[in-house]
Amino acid sequence: MAGGRRPAGLALGWGCCLLLCCAAASKLEISMPPEVEVELGGTASIECNFYIPENASYTYIDWFYVDRSNRQVRLYHITANGILEDDTDYRKRLSLGENKALSISEVTLQDPKVFMCQVGAGSYGMGENSTELSVYKLPTTPEIKPYAGGISVHSSDIPEIARCVSKNSFPPPNITWHKNGEQLHAGENKVVMPSTVIRESSGLYTVSSTLLAPVTREDRHSRYHCSVHYLLRGQPRALDSPPVQVNVFYPSENLNLKVMPSSTLVKEGDNVTLVCEADGNPPPVFSFFKKNLGVWQDVTSLAEPDSGVLRLHDVNKTSNGTYRCQSLDLDDMSQIEEDVDLVVNYIEGVHVKMEPSSTLREGDSVMLSCDAYSPVGLKYQWRDDKGKKLVEGNQLLVKNVTFEKSNTFSCKVMAPSVPGLEQSKKVSVAVEDKPRIVAISSPLYVRQDQVINLTCKAIAFPPPTVQWSINGTAHEYVDNQHVASNLTVRVSHELLRAGAMCRVFNRLGSSEEHIQLLVDQKSTAESQGVIIVAIIVAILVVAVLGAVIYFLHKKGKIPCGRAGKQDITKPEARKDKIVVEVKSDKLPEEAGLLQGANGERRAAADQSEKYIDLRN
Repeated sequence: MAGGRRPAGLALGWGCCLLLCCAAASKLEISMPPEVEVELGGTASIECNFYIPENASYTYIDWFYVDRSNRQVRLYHITANGILEDDTDYRKRLSLGENKALSISEVTLQDPKVFMCQVGAGSYGMGENSTELSVYKLPTTPEIKPYAGGISVHSSDIPEIARCVSKNSFPPPNITWHKNGEQLHAGENKVVMPSTVIRESSGLYTVSSTLLAPVTREDRHSRYHCSVHYLLRGQPRALDSPPVQVNVFYPSENLNLKVMPSSTLVKEGDNVTLVCEADGNPPPVFSFFKKNLGVWQDVTSLAEPDSGVLRLHDVNKTSNGTYRCQSLDLDDMSQIEEDVDLVVNYIEGVHVKMEPSSTLREGDSVMLSCDAYSPVGLKYQWRDDKGKKLVEGNQLLVKNVTFEKSNTFSCKVMAPSVPGLEQSKKVSVAVEDKPRIVAISSPLYVRQDQVINLTCKAIAFPPPTVQWSINGTAHEYVDNQHVASNLTVRVSHELLRAGAMCRVFNRLGSSEEHIQLLVDQKSTAESQGVIIVAIIVAILVVAVLGAVIYFLHKKGKIPCGRAGKQDITKPEARKDKIVVEVKSDKLPEEAGLLQGANGERRAAADQSEKYIDLRN
């Protein structure tokens, strides 16, 4: 029985299901999305899907929207014969897509409405459905501006931290605040976050929020940001602003005063800097003091303004002492002090003692002892005038002192524990003796009337006097025990004959040397050679002239005899004639001995004169 009933029940169930399916399939169905979201300025596409039993055709399709009065306003009437578009505000932005979907282009903020699709199917009746159109405008990244001034931890009011603004969005978003990545909530720890929403003339919204919260010293490192929250297609979205920090004012808790440079010991002559640092914000006002005989002396005037830096130049032992830095926080007028001791290492009182201290003569010996004072251990070293090290220790024994050897020594005092701390003291050992001439300009080759310099150099102590045996312009140069005299004179016959004498003397004696002057034979020979050359040239010129005259005479160009004799002083003489008169220098009685060209003796009167007429 039971088994027989079971198949009958199953058949009854399948029958009921089939009956319901057939009933559903025989009814007009219209499906539309409940909501369509589109960005401002975009194109909205609203689909209307419908099912007519037995694949029958629709009679009409109407599109409507619901206005603010809840009245349906038709947009399209679609039949098999054509499409009728009603005259509405949407007329220029409407179109029909595939399957009669409704498209709205360039959507505006006034387009969010309910749109309805109505389908008529004759005997199958009429059906309709609707879609709500939503328009959105994504918000921009929020702009955050921290408070421009400083925020004091002692502020009696809740201070403003920052402001956050998001512009041009639709619908208006929400703003939240975060500190170091954690969201802040209004009311917790006195946090206040007032917000404002402004609808612009464009219909878009500008949302702003201000964060007010107390701050502590630790908030000097805190980072704040704001977030804008909105929904897109039903999903929550957010945009974060860049993080910012605020300038927190807090008093100093620690003060540090240090000496720079700190890696080395301070010595006299160094430049020292005292640096005072505090951990308050803003930096406090610094003052510097130095303790002198138990009284604090204000030395702030020597410090750099508003820097906490005191520079001490070329320090010495008077710079030693205790220095104090005092900070004053203007926010709460609190003060902190810090002291430091400045130790300047120095060397003073370097002096050299000679034994014996009496006057030294050549060949004597002397002991030099060097001494100085310093708060640290000292080391001594002796060097000569060229810097060569002679001996370690504070004593130097100098034997057999002489004029020739340099008697200048240097005691170098050093502090091994303070690198670079050293001083030197020079000492000259004076050796007394009569002057000794060490150099003269002799022999000296000169010319007559030449201006020359005579030089005489000597060594002596006490300083000597130099005398010359002749007059001139003298110049003296003295360097310790050395003296040099230069005498400028003009060479004369007497100076060439006798020379010059240089005499050097002091209270212990004198010394003199003779300077011999010799004629410069080379210069004299050169002068004589010039004269000889001039004589030879003159002789050659006369010889050439005589040869020319003789040649012209032989050619008959020059007549000789009394007929050709003319007086060149006569005014009628032609200017183009050259008359040369050659007179004999023989006495009359000698002239009678002259003979003519043919060997005959001629009278003296005929041979006393001869005239030569030179014509072109």
